[in-house]
Amino acid sequence: MPLNEKELLERDAKRNIDEELLQAVRDLKAGKVGRVTKVEVSPLAASRLRIGLSQSEFAKLLGVSLRTLQEWEQGRRAPSGAAKSLITIAIKKPDVLKELLAA
Repeated sequence: MPLNEKELLERDAKRNIDEELLQAVRDLKAGKVGRVTKVEVSPLAASRLRIGLSQSEFAKLLGVSLRTLQEWEQGRRAPSGAAKSLITIAIKKPDVLKELLAA
């Protein structure tokens, strides 16, 4: 059964929040984490990061809107046509796009 407001205040008055936070940091550093969340990055986003471009810069290079690029990276939409070809190059040969940007 949930605690009422008075019970919550009484419980919290007995807590040492500073020590709890410090112990949580110690546990984290020691690898005593209860839950680890892995975030999988799409191949497109990974390639963009390897090239060193922001989403805005990469979208401009591909000739698409920022929102379109975000939807591709998040897997909600799939690119087609010329954008698909450029993305394939970005994934397989990111240095080629870096070279194009430098020119």
